Amino acid sequence: MASRGELLSLYRQLLRSAATYPSKNRQGIYRAIQEEWRDDVTLSPDDPKTKQKIHVAYKGLEQLRMYDAIKLSKGNPENPNWEVTLEQNPMPKPGGN
Repeated sequence: MASRGELLSLYRQLLRSAATYPSKNRQGIYRAIQEEWRDDVTLSPDDPKTKQKIHVAYKGLEQLRMYDAIKLSKGNPENPNWEVTLEQNPMPKPGGN
């Protein structure tokens, strides 16, 4: 079970990563994260659905971080040689196999 502090840290990391995500829809992604967390603030941490949402949030953070300019450019933001490897079906639909 994730503590409240760990969840707040995850939330802040998601927002930071979304804020630098290279997309025209960056603000939409940022707002969607905020809305989702506001909607789920009252969920029980022990509920399996909550645990699944936390798992999906970590996967989303992983995906957002893949596009971090510093990481992609290996520490040199001027380096145009980016390499991204995507996981197959990283964000499965809830309840799906």
